[in-house]
Amino acid sequence: MMASSWDGSGSQSDDNLLFDRLHIEPMYDAFVCPLTKQVMSDPVTLENGQTFERQAIEKWFRECRESGRKLVCPLTLQELKSTELNPSMALRNTIQEWTSRNEAAQLDMARRSLNSGSPENETLQALKYVQYICKRSRSNKHTVRQAGLIPMIVDMLKNNSRKIRCRALETLRIVAEEDDENKEMLAEGDTVRTIVKFLNNELPKEREEAVSLLYELSKSETICEKIGSINGAILILVGMTSSNSEDLSTVEKADKTLENLEKFENNVKQMAENGRLQPLLTQLLEGPPETKLDMAGYLGELVLNNDVKVLVARTVGSSLINIMKSGNMKSREAALKALNQISCEPSAKFLIEAGILSPLVNDLFAVGPNQLPTRLKEVSATILASVVNSGEDFDSIPFGPDHQTLVSEDIVHNLLHLISNTGPAIECQLLQVLVGLTNSQTTVVSVVAAIKSSGATISLVQFIEAPQKDLRVASIKLLKNLSPHMGQELADALRGSVGQLGSLIRVISENTGITEEQAAAVGLLADLPERDLGLTRQLLDDGAFQMVISRVIAIRKGEIRGSRFTTPFLEGLVRILARVTYVLGDEPDALALCRDHNLAALFIELLQTNGLDNVQMISATALENLSLQSQNLTKLPELPSPGACASIFTCFGKQQVITGMCRIHRGVCSLKETFCLLEGQTVLKLIALLDHTNVKVVEAALAALSTLIEDGVVIEQGVLVLCEAEGVQPILDVLLEKRTENLRRRAVWAVERLLRTDDIAYVVSGEQNVSTALVDAFQHGDYRTRQIAERALKHVDKIPNFSGIFQNVKTS
Repeated sequence: MMASSWDGSGSQSDDNLLFDRLHIEPMYDAFVCPLTKQVMSDPVTLENGQTFERQAIEKWFRECRESGRKLVCPLTLQELKSTELNPSMALRNTIQEWTSRNEAAQLDMARRSLNSGSPENETLQALKYVQYICKRSRSNKHTVRQAGLIPMIVDMLKNNSRKIRCRALETLRIVAEEDDENKEMLAEGDTVRTIVKFLNNELPKEREEAVSLLYELSKSETICEKIGSINGAILILVGMTSSNSEDLSTVEKADKTLENLEKFENNVKQMAENGRLQPLLTQLLEGPPETKLDMAGYLGELVLNNDVKVLVARTVGSSLINIMKSGNMKSREAALKALNQISCEPSAKFLIEAGILSPLVNDLFAVGPNQLPTRLKEVSATILASVVNSGEDFDSIPFGPDHQTLVSEDIVHNLLHLISNTGPAIECQLLQVLVGLTNSQTTVVSVVAAIKSSGATISLVQFIEAPQKDLRVASIKLLKNLSPHMGQELADALRGSVGQLGSLIRVISENTGITEEQAAAVGLLADLPERDLGLTRQLLDDGAFQMVISRVIAIRKGEIRGSRFTTPFLEGLVRILARVTYVLGDEPDALALCRDHNLAALFIELLQTNGLDNVQMISATALENLSLQSQNLTKLPELPSPGACASIFTCFGKQQVITGMCRIHRGVCSLKETFCLLEGQTVLKLIALLDHTNVKVVEAALAALSTLIEDGVVIEQGVLVLCEAEGVQPILDVLLEKRTENLRRRAVWAVERLLRTDDIAYVVSGEQNVSTALVDAFQHGDYRTRQIAERALKHVDKIPNFSGIFQNVKTS
């Protein structure tokens, strides 16, 4: 009869009313409260003999008093003299016995409906009935457990019906609420694992019910540990707390579940591993010493992104530093490893503010019984390297009792001493410390001074040959940073040592793409003094320039795959190659190299590497150097001697005309052999660079063009070449822009040469802005510039030429 009335539909209040009316045994009217129309649980009798549910009649009396009405019996409306309530014990016992018999019978019917063969609506209604009786009385939860219904409800989690699975999860939550024994029963077997699986279900309702049930179970410490032991449980819960797709209630329950799981350290570690770090940080800050040590040790094993490292550094950086300073060796090790894990460029500022520099330096330099073992000194060196490479201004960050800085001479000397007397791992990290300190223009000078005063240059250069790649890379990067400030010392060391220069060349020549090591090695060689003839000769002897040429060509052809180091690598290669153009007059092998490989043509091609300003600037400078040699390399033609007839008959002595000679250098020229810039459209390409936004590129291009009107060539023809290439106005524009003093000096020199041609002088004399620019140079330039500007102004008749007058006075 009952089963046929269960259809699984309707609201919860409808279900409760239905359950109240479903009885196996008949229900007597005396069992029902006249006010609530429900079976009474605590019947009481009034003075007139009427019986009501205690809570209902008390509420009735309260409402009468609040409204000022007379106290009457709600059933008979008879006025009452007293509100005394007499418990009806006999009736209550009778009702309880009757209820127990009915509930037992109904539970038995529910049990028969909780099997895989029952219709869906019967199973749903049976689960709803279990919820109903558990909500009615906590003692009923014991009855449900004793009746063996909990395992049957758990089995419903595997049912094919989504509705049944959802209601089963809901029912288990209600069964477990405020009942530890029921929770413990649910913890048996694989039930908790099954519930966890529902967290990944695609249906939101099932996820919501599952996390609600887990939250209830997590109130038991025993089950907390079990939940944490299930693979993926904490990961899923952490993911739910940060999900934008979950219902707010689901997110809150997941968060509360995790809060309950925090009772166990292993759970806290799992949360940290999966991105929920705050519980671990709280334990590290507030936990007992053993817990702090454990959490610090685990923090040292985590892999964190930079944003998280910043959070950790801000939160517990100071605490970790205190442990590192004052703890025993085990604590110091845990703190050091944790600090190593969170040190990075963004977090360095917070670690520095927390006072990390002093204990780190002390740990590195300390000797005696309390010194760190080598493996932990390596960790300290790694942390210091990470902090120093953050780009902070360490020249202004004092530490220690003597208020020294990391670039104080004593500190740098100690670092250099350690570098020469420890193992490769620590050496590598300490070299990285010096790399960081030399990356900054505010600190590199102090480091350079300390290196020079300690005589450590040779020692640092020797690391170029280290077999460990990391050590080699760190040393090359350091030397690269030092080379602009102590280039000659490094050049002398490389020339005087055995093997280091060859090692650099081998690094550059490795055909492995373009690595950081190669870019640093190229940069180091490129920064060495370009006019050091001895170094250039050694590079020539080692075949370095042929290798550099091949690498440049390969990059231009796209044969070497690109990387973030391609640009500095190419710039360095071009600078190395350009150094041969500085020694052409002293080194025949350099001249032969330029001719054999047609370097002039290569540098002309490199002028067009748009976007690579340094390559364009270096190439223009190299072409300037090559062009300056053209007048010395031009082959003057040999005129044939006149024959016998010419000596007798003057008509046969007519001067021969030789064609094909260079109009500027008055000989036989070519781009490849004499580096004459009239070939290969070089002039046009250099003129185009006069409009470049980078002033250094403009200076280099103008200097190269100026070789066409230099002393020793036919200046008139050089001017004509510039006119034909429409280069006069761009040169005048450079003068007018006055971008730098050096560029103005070069422009004034070039303009004076141009103005020696009367036609140009005539046109320019009518351009007031050019005259104004020359006057400005005459008034404000250096001595040499003023002299040249004066001559230029005379060409355009802006200053009288007094030399003729003085000559006439002297003659008279």
